[in-house]
Amino acid sequence: MVVTAQTRQHEEHLPLYVIVTCMVAATGGLLFGYDIGISGGITTMDDFLKKFFPATHEKTKGGSPILEDEYCKYNNHLLTLFTSSLYLAALISSIFASTITRKYGRKASMFVGGSLFLTGALLGSIANKVSWVIVGRLFLGFGVGFCNQSVPVYLCEMAPAKHRGALNIYFQMAVTIGILAANFINFVAARIPGGFGWRVSIGLVAFPAMVMMVGALALSDTPISLIERGHHDAAKRTLQKIRGTINVEHEFQDLIYASYFSNKVEYPWKNILLPRYRPQLVICILIPIFQQLTGINNIIFYSPVLFKTMGFGSDASLISATITGGVFVVATVLSIISVDRFGRRVLFLVGGLLMMICQIGVGAIIGLSFGVTGEGSLSKAEANIMLALICGYVMAFGWSWAPLGWLVPSEISPVEARPTAQAITVAFNMLFTFIIAQSFLSSLCFMKFAIFFFFAFLLAIMIVFMYLFVPETRNVPLEGMSMVLKLHWFWGKYIPDEVILWDYESRLLRQVEQSN
Repeated sequence: MVVTAQTRQHEEHLPLYVIVTCMVAATGGLLFGYDIGISGGITTMDDFLKKFFPATHEKTKGGSPILEDEYCKYNNHLLTLFTSSLYLAALISSIFASTITRKYGRKASMFVGGSLFLTGALLGSIANKVSWVIVGRLFLGFGVGFCNQSVPVYLCEMAPAKHRGALNIYFQMAVTIGILAANFINFVAARIPGGFGWRVSIGLVAFPAMVMMVGALALSDTPISLIERGHHDAAKRTLQKIRGTINVEHEFQDLIYASYFSNKVEYPWKNILLPRYRPQLVICILIPIFQQLTGINNIIFYSPVLFKTMGFGSDASLISATITGGVFVVATVLSIISVDRFGRRVLFLVGGLLMMICQIGVGAIIGLSFGVTGEGSLSKAEANIMLALICGYVMAFGWSWAPLGWLVPSEISPVEARPTAQAITVAFNMLFTFIIAQSFLSSLCFMKFAIFFFFAFLLAIMIVFMYLFVPETRNVPLEGMSMVLKLHWFWGKYIPDEVILWDYESRLLRQVEQSN
């Protein structure tokens, strides 16, 4: 059988309804981004440190009897647990979320995620003990697991193929807006008298959580999810609504066919280990791992801490973090514009190269200024150069690995494996986010400036992997991804011919119909 890269195309438009629906669903990303950005600013607030981490507060003010260098003064495992506990909880909940997403629909998972965010915000904002602060973060993490598992899948399944990249990146856009909002709110909250600023920062996540819950109730579920649960009439009406045309019969039949095989899968976690899913499994594991090993969360989680550690004042550190948050938003807008025009691979490769250069530059400046002893300071010029390099790094990440780390895994898997594959993506993303968040301050203390060279080395490995093993998925319908993998020089041997036989025959039928 001769196979070409061409796959069956469907008549598709982009109604305003789809854009609004995807923007509401992407509120899950806003919640995720806010929780990423909020922790770094809170851990530099004097009132928060005095109440829960007095020893660390003394070190940051120079009141500790133990002499510590600039690299180590925030090194406290319980303090980092405040940040990293969110991601450990997200890892656990993502596994359960895949079952709910599959059996009860994408909307159900998004609603559960919003309610968990709301619970975590309320618990964290009223906490008087560090244990309750961490419990609140755990509930927020459970919400992250549910939303990060369901929202990318929802966006991927609602969007037409030629706009899928841009609409899916709405999730990452919401993440970046959440980070920017968190940095700005931290800057304002730090000035609230009476020691309540950190409570305001934590508690404000309740508002987007309620938007998420209401939105999940009001949204239409995806056509493929409705078909999987036996609601064929509703699925067809939804498909016509989101495609902006009544001529959806071909795509509708494709979805029914895909759903037929999906419903035959009794044990999805066992099924995804079959050789035919080996390419998707490897990609859905390595891309989220690589996304975290770029070192981005060192910047996002701890940018206020990092800037303050390197000699920026409290106000300057929060302002600098806010600047990087703004750059992140701009970069994501550029990604939305370019992802469906230039493709995924170009963004991955160029973004990775730019991040590697910026990591080397930051490491060099810190190494020359502080050496291995941690004694020294940054001149104004050096501080400005370091801020520019960090902004360049964030720009490159926000343009490439940030959105594509969620987009490609969500679109590369067939429907019968998609919820499970997305759960695996979230689980590995959260596992390595937890590891990086929990270990960064200790690693900074131990490795000094060399930690930035270490991440640059990892980026070089990632660039090679993306070039060799990740195929281009731009403009490919979801049901045609198996054909793309079949044509890949390495992954093709894992995809049996019968998997793509239906797509091949459907394309021939479509060509005959068009010729008539």
